[in-house]
Amino acid sequence: MADHLNKPAPEGKGLLNWIEYRLPIFSFLKSSLVDYKTPKNLSYMWSGGFLSGLILVTMILSGLFLAMHYVPHPDKAFESVERIMRDVNFGWLIRYIHMNGASMFFIIVYLHMFRGLYYGSYKAPRELLWMIGVIIFLVMMATAFMGYVLPWGQMSYWGATVISNLFTAIPVVGDDILEWLLGGFSVGAPTLNRFFVLHYLMPFILVGLVFIHLWALHHHGSNNPTGLDVKKAEDQIPFHPYYTVKDLFVLGLFLIFFAAFIFFAPNFFGMPDNYIPANPMVTPPNIVPEWYFLPFYAILRAVPDKLGGVVLMFGSIFVLFFLPWLDGAKTRSAAYRPLYRLTFWMFVINVLILGWVGAKPPEGAYILIGQITSLFYFVYFLVLVPFLSRWEKPIGLPESISAYYAATHKK
Repeated sequence: MADHLNKPAPEGKGLLNWIEYRLPIFSFLKSSLVDYKTPKNLSYMWSGGFLSGLILVTMILSGLFLAMHYVPHPDKAFESVERIMRDVNFGWLIRYIHMNGASMFFIIVYLHMFRGLYYGSYKAPRELLWMIGVIIFLVMMATAFMGYVLPWGQMSYWGATVISNLFTAIPVVGDDILEWLLGGFSVGAPTLNRFFVLHYLMPFILVGLVFIHLWALHHHGSNNPTGLDVKKAEDQIPFHPYYTVKDLFVLGLFLIFFAAFIFFAPNFFGMPDNYIPANPMVTPPNIVPEWYFLPFYAILRAVPDKLGGVVLMFGSIFVLFFLPWLDGAKTRSAAYRPLYRLTFWMFVINVLILGWVGAKPPEGAYILIGQITSLFYFVYFLVLVPFLSRWEKPIGLPESISAYYAATHKK
């Protein structure tokens, strides 16, 4: 009797209607990107997701073109990169886009994560959304590390040697993991082949994780600067055209920033030693990873014990998984929590100092500064956040999103 309720809408005329009747992709895109309801008070800080998705696509496309000319062999890798730069048509541009795109990707993602920390976007019911984001961050780090090895310069080779040897700190199985990862007993041809294949594969895993991330986001909707839940229809507006315009404006500013590095300072984020072919017989005086790993590298070096350093380094990332339960405050946004806001900015400054220390040699005052800042990193998550979430009282919290919007847009 109810069979008529399960029948699809009648097929319309035209190619688009023909496709839509058989595969409703256009209605899906319309509901997800045009009619999708969002809080009416989102700021430009909410453009981070759009930018990170765009730069991910850019990295995949540029990486595909580079892979056509790259040779993953210790005797040919460095020369193949030089050939891309000198002989391939616009090869220099593709490589600089890819090389600087990694730094742009991490800049956007770090801002995206700090925004989530500030506005409490990890709180219920978005815990799983936050955890998927942390997994995306981990896969990004692994992808970037393997990509950094591929040019086969001095810093690439020795960076791979130092970082991969961290696995030997794991009791019993550490040496076996290292041998499996490298394909032998030292960084060589099997290592380069494995890293090339994994670096090629992982961006597509990232795409899958991003879709799951968006699925979780659209299920409960976006957070907003007030941290309040949507209570009535007046609290929301369609994503298009209101936020597509904002995203396009931010995209224009970002492209100017990105192009400035590509055309005027393409090696700003690079290491001079990486323009020297890899030489296993010559160790660089100061082996450091790329800038986006430096805070975690500083935490690794803060402990004299190798196993302790590895545990702390990975613990500094895994603590993010438990943040939704460490922070028990009912108020999401730091805008209405003065003490938490103060400690948040102290945490941001602390992370910047960790990055600065990570780039310095482990000697003298740098050791002490690294230990103090590493300690504060964990104190923030394990002590300050839980304590303030249960003790601090929010102030000035608006009644609703619409009330906040009216107060901030009186003109």
